[in-house]
Amino acid sequence: MSSVLIGQIVNVHGIKGEVKIYPYTDDVDSLAKKLKKVYLDEAMTKSYKSTCRIQKGMLLVKLSEIDTVEKAESLRKKYVYISEDDLDELEEGSYYVKDLLGLDVIDTATNESIGKLDYVFNTGANDVYEITKPDNTKIYLPAIKQVIKKVDIKSKKIYVEIMEGLI
Repeated sequence: MSSVLIGQIVNVHGIKGEVKIYPYTDDVDSLAKKLKKVYLDEAMTKSYKSTCRIQKGMLLVKLSEIDTVEKAESLRKKYVYISEDDLDELEEGSYYVKDLLGLDVIDTATNESIGKLDYVFNTGANDVYEITKPDNTKIYLPAIKQVIKKVDIKSKKIYVEIMEGLI
């Protein structure tokens, strides 16, 4: 059983130990429904039963054993994980970020690698892929249909079309 990073505790909420989690997904509703057990370490050494609700795109989560604001405050900046077994199957053309990280990014014009996908973040309008080039410089590509042409998880490649002026 392996873990999947789903967010980070960014604040406390109220006085009874609730925490505010910034979710690393654009499907917050689905995540909130299945967030019954979470882990605060990638090795999943200790689980916390949880109840969850959504407020302004953030997850408000009550963890078992965390019953004071002080205990909740001690969890600030901790990453939150769930078991990979708790993930839903995705529809065609959708991917978990964990499956994209480390993939080779190929320029369709030259059929050559431009680097590896290292990080994905959301700007509100769309995701942005941070790619580390072989010389360790970074480039950023919007994850939009005009740029991301094909994702091939099996061959560990993402094919992109670099629009003029993009990089």
